Amino acid sequence: MSYFITMINVCIVEDELEQANLLKSYIDKYSDIKNQQFSVHYLPDGIDLVDDYSGQFDIILLDIQMKHLDGMAAAEKIRKVDPDVVIIFITSTVQYAVQGYSVDALGYVLKPVPYAQFEQLFDKAIVRVQARQKHVYVKVSVDDKQIKLDCDNIYYIESQRNNVIIHCKEQDYVTSGPLKRFDEMLLNHGFSKCHNAYLINLSYVEAVQKEEVILTSGVVLPISRARKKEFMAALTEDIL
Repeated sequence: MSYFITMINVCIVEDELEQANLLKSYIDKYSDIKNQQFSVHYLPDGIDLVDDYSGQFDIILLDIQMKHLDGMAAAEKIRKVDPDVVIIFITSTVQYAVQGYSVDALGYVLKPVPYAQFEQLFDKAIVRVQARQKHVYVKVSVDDKQIKLDCDNIYYIESQRNNVIIHCKEQDYVTSGPLKRFDEMLLNHGFSKCHNAYLINLSYVEAVQKEEVILTSGVVLPISRARKKEFMAALTEDIL
């Protein structure tokens, strides 16, 4: 799980070592001026980024033109597992940069990179990262991939045999393991069990009537007699 932290993880993906060193020096300069801590990683190609990506970075400085896997293709793959990481493209020509909007890039800087433009974009990136760090995330293994999910987007989590189904706004995700693991992680973050098989995000509870919990999405879930008192107490506390 991720909580608000001061350290920001940045990855420079650039096949020109000179450019990578320049960007690293800019981050060091920015760190000194703004009093912000960074952990900086370097990768020489887009393929190195996507091979073992699990949502570990907050900001990615991504060269568009690289030998094995270009930055645009790498960004498309990254977006499938991490919709929130801030992507800034580093490019030699504007024509490649405009494609960045299709992968929700924050922006781009043209080589040779001027510090003033870098600082301006990094200011925006930091604001976005710090807003996101106030959220709670869970990392789950889905089809042998690690996916980072923002808990604000989860309606409820369901136990089904040996699997857990995470019902989100965009889609559902199936992962192995007991519901108890999520219960322990999310108990103090606005989630509560209404039943042994269901863990609900209390923000999406529209009503409770008799033996049912109605969610804002229209889903109706059972509430067990054994769980009702504890669930109602959690719901009252969440509203207050």
